[in-house]
Amino acid sequence: MAKKTAISKNLSENIAHMEELFHTCDDIKKKQMNIGKDGDVACYLTFIEVAVDMGNSALLELLKYLRGLSREEIYEALSSNALAISDATYFTTIEEAGDGLLTGETILFVDGFDQAVKIPDDGYPNMGVNEVDSEKVVRGSNEGFTESVKQNAALIRKRVRSTQVKVKQKKLGVRSKTNVYLVYMEGLAYPGLLKEIEKRLDGFEIDGVLDSGVIEQLSEEKWYSPFPQFQTTERPDRAAMSILEGRIILLSDNSPVALILPTDYDSFIKTSDDYYNRWEIASFERILRYVASFLAMTLPGLYLAVTNFHTQILPTTLLLSFAEARSGVPFPAVIEVLIMELSFELLREAGVRLPGTMGNTIGIVGGLIIGQAAVEASLVSPIVVIVISFTALCSFAIPSEEFATAFRLLKFFFIGICAWLGFFGFLVGLLLVLIHLSHLKSFGVPYLMPFVAADLNDYEDERDFLWRQPLRMLWKRPIYARKNNRRKLRIKR
Repeated sequence: MAKKTAISKNLSENIAHMEELFHTCDDIKKKQMNIGKDGDVACYLTFIEVAVDMGNSALLELLKYLRGLSREEIYEALSSNALAISDATYFTTIEEAGDGLLTGETILFVDGFDQAVKIPDDGYPNMGVNEVDSEKVVRGSNEGFTESVKQNAALIRKRVRSTQVKVKQKKLGVRSKTNVYLVYMEGLAYPGLLKEIEKRLDGFEIDGVLDSGVIEQLSEEKWYSPFPQFQTTERPDRAAMSILEGRIILLSDNSPVALILPTDYDSFIKTSDDYYNRWEIASFERILRYVASFLAMTLPGLYLAVTNFHTQILPTTLLLSFAEARSGVPFPAVIEVLIMELSFELLREAGVRLPGTMGNTIGIVGGLIIGQAAVEASLVSPIVVIVISFTALCSFAIPSEEFATAFRLLKFFFIGICAWLGFFGFLVGLLLVLIHLSHLKSFGVPYLMPFVAADLNDYEDERDFLWRQPLRMLWKRPIYARKNNRRKLRIKR
């Protein structure tokens, strides 16, 4: 462990240490001035230029307050924490003061006082609260998380105004020293779960954590799985809902994406507005998403299995239509499918990288042009274009983009095994995926809940599953909450 340098009562020594610590840092401003009634007390202010507004009222009020005191009164006010501002933090070492400076606040050294004072400020500039782009809903809040971990925690507290909402801070990254918040509801979240999360966060050292995605990858138990074991969200209302279920939210500074843990397959299919809309349409849309997730993974493979190996299951007219559509195509069906799938993935990637409206245009128009040109050139058959387009629609219907990527990858696995073994290969592939999912856990919770282990919560989780029952019947919290505190709804007669 690096040796710490204690803050001295001699201001010149403190200035020398800070200058040594932040040499060749032209963005860090240093100001020496005199305070006190007689102007006989030297002090030293240091801050990051963009992060601190010198017109900040807290800073100005503090300086005005100190200028009206005598030398003895200044030391007394500092010693007894009787400053005219709240949330002032005291540091006893130069290194702590340096870390405080790098959070975007002002650090004050006073001659004759052996501590540094951190004066709260607005901190680093950020984008502010914006509308959510990736998790659109028909009904519900449009607020999204920001890149400030403090603002994100406040957005959660705005929705759950309870003293039982706890926020635990950690720092990750040897050099980045990124603030990470663990937000949970005391009495609902399992203490063992919190300890396990902290253990995993302490289980690695890395230079810098610049996004919550780094934490996710380093904390996963089954890192080789294509299925995410952390749920992500940019919606404060989704995070608040998860806290009320007994789950824990991980917020990382500089990232608008929060991690929800633990999670399961079913949680990725649900959306926030499932609970804001009527149960009939919510149930219908949820079933539709389940079907879409299955087809996004298997439809191209099923097409190859049927057309190459099991044509007898098709009606004669449909089979003749397929044969006529493929006439003149020089490639085998598997090459057709791969050409179109890879073309679509390229279009998707290009659309993401291009600016807003241009990206959308490229995605739609490019798909139409390439598909039509490929059919006219007899490189692919029209039915393949339809299959690939429908598969793409199914992948877009999955609410979580990170979850959808698993099906996008497994799609190519099913294309290969179905082109090789036909319907038998399809069944083998499906069995392998199910075996993998059955072994997958997220912090001890089975990934296929409540397909499996539904008895752990007396089958109550099945009320909010494929078919979402009316809200008045969802009176119990999911398996994530502590067993003695799962009641969440009482109807007053």
